[in-house]
Amino acid sequence: MEVDERYMRRALCLAGNGLLDASPNPMVGAVLVDPSGKIIGEGWHRRCGEGHAEVNAVASVADTSLLRNATMYVTLEPCSHYGKTPPCASLIIEKGIPRVVIGCLDPFEKVAGRGVRMLKDAGVEVVTGCLEKECLELNEKFVTSHRRKRPFVTLKWAESADGYIDGKISTPLTSMLTHRLRATHDAILVGSGTVLADNPRLDTRLYAGHSPLRVILDRRGRVMDAVDGTTIIYREFSSLNDVLEDLYKRGITSVLVEGGAELHRSFIDSGLWDAMRIERGCKNINGKVKAPCLSSDCEVESVDIVDMNRIINIKNVNTLI
Repeated sequence: MEVDERYMRRALCLAGNGLLDASPNPMVGAVLVDPSGKIIGEGWHRRCGEGHAEVNAVASVADTSLLRNATMYVTLEPCSHYGKTPPCASLIIEKGIPRVVIGCLDPFEKVAGRGVRMLKDAGVEVVTGCLEKECLELNEKFVTSHRRKRPFVTLKWAESADGYIDGKISTPLTSMLTHRLRATHDAILVGSGTVLADNPRLDTRLYAGHSPLRVILDRRGRVMDAVDGTTIIYREFSSLNDVLEDLYKRGITSVLVEGGAELHRSFIDSGLWDAMRIERGCKNINGKVKAPCLSSDCEVESVDIVDMNRIINIKNVNTLI
């Protein structure tokens, strides 16, 4: 088992290379090892619509005859269906790879154990659950989304030391980190009040990543219709859950909420959140708008000091994978 974990950790490192481009697909890494313990091939899922980790790992092997005695380590169950690419389970069988070690099963309903069954039915030795916790955490957005049939929701706001909403406390460095956070989400959601007050661009101009789809909640019809295809405006909806379910049907697996205090409170009160990123300044301002109060569902994951501001990362214990 220690040997399997060693190579799975390498596969996890490779998978992380897909952080900015793999979504809405999961980040996946794969390593091929010969009986002597030598790595003969590696790959990861670089970009949605392109080759999966298993495909790229096999393609990297110089002598394909070695595959018939190799073990493949892959962080997520190989797919068993035709999507934008052929099934990876079929490729493994075709190449005669006799043993596959899998980090975690795929929660996506078109896979969900079918890849493992396909491999076993073909006589492949399959080991599952190797560093399962780490593999699930790597793709917490993807896993949570498909298990709950809604996008993974991250709430983000900035507040003063005495607990008032304050967008002016951010520094150039923390602003860049916010844009990095945006680049790791499929969509960014705000209310119409934020749009009218700040006219935010909601892009990733301060970080080299893709800009998320913009989502605006506007029950009162105060925002003009978007014409560029990069914005969705919801004017008629009965609940936040309805909005999230519709976004999930559109293929959105993660949403960053950057609206005002009222919108954040709505998500917190409804329990429809999975993570929080709070930037807390070091000064009191005695402001006008109180920041949302945290509930008993919160678990502080980490606290970092950046330019004297505290970056607090929080998880919802009720939705942890």
